[in-house]
Amino acid sequence: MTTGADAGKLPAAYLSAGSSSFTEFVGVHAPQLLPSRRVLPPGNMLEAPHGTTIVTATFAGGVVMAGDRRATMGNLIANRDMEKVFAGDEYSAVGIAGTAGIAIELVKLFQVELEHYEKIEGTLLSLEGKANRLASMIRSNLGMAMQGLSVVPLFAGYDLDRQLGRIFSYDVTGGCYEEHDHHSVGSGSLFARGALKKVWHPGLSAEEVVSVVVEALYDAADDDSATGGPDVGRRIWPTVAVVGPEGVRFVGDDELRMVVEAVIAARQGNPGGAR
Repeated sequence: MTTGADAGKLPAAYLSAGSSSFTEFVGVHAPQLLPSRRVLPPGNMLEAPHGTTIVTATFAGGVVMAGDRRATMGNLIANRDMEKVFAGDEYSAVGIAGTAGIAIELVKLFQVELEHYEKIEGTLLSLEGKANRLASMIRSNLGMAMQGLSVVPLFAGYDLDRQLGRIFSYDVTGGCYEEHDHHSVGSGSLFARGALKKVWHPGLSAEEVVSVVVEALYDAADDDSATGGPDVGRRIWPTVAVVGPEGVRFVGDDELRMVVEAVIAARQGNPGGAR
């Protein structure tokens, strides 16, 4: 318990004017709390759960992002129902691929970063500004990435100024690149991108794009052992977020079950649905 004249008061750092970046604030006053400031013993490679695969595609009024639920550790399945798609803020979503623990911590820090900016500045950060903030956070993790603990997210959101959905991908050094129409990251991304090229086309509705991204994950899981497809037996469905002018909406399990059954039925030559 704190005693003395300052007992019960916040430290001076919390009361002085500072940057609108929460990450910069923590880096100055408590740097040991940042994921990128942790030091690993030299020459050691940690075996940790990794998450894949994330896919995203645009529709006329926004963007859809989906992620499978499997996390792997080497040749083992570490988790069957891991969440990999999160709301960045009201108008954006971020999906994680790479070292699961660090990726989730990075996303939580990113969420606080955006909320902190909004409270300090009194306005939302632009979509490009959000993408660049995430890039700088990835860049600060380069040291850990070189020791095998890399994080490569996928970011998408609704641009309030342009009134459309936009997609941003990253590399391990923090490079930020805008993608067009659709994209995928993770170990199953090669197969997912092939599916997206075949089934996505301009003018699709949000519901149709939800079906497209689920089908892309289905194809990825068919050829990549690290990607978990829809698990009908365990009732584990992909995580799917729809981002539009109304904000972020996560598709419910009942709706996803119907989408998955329709995809499976179509693959079995029964377009009318499961019987």
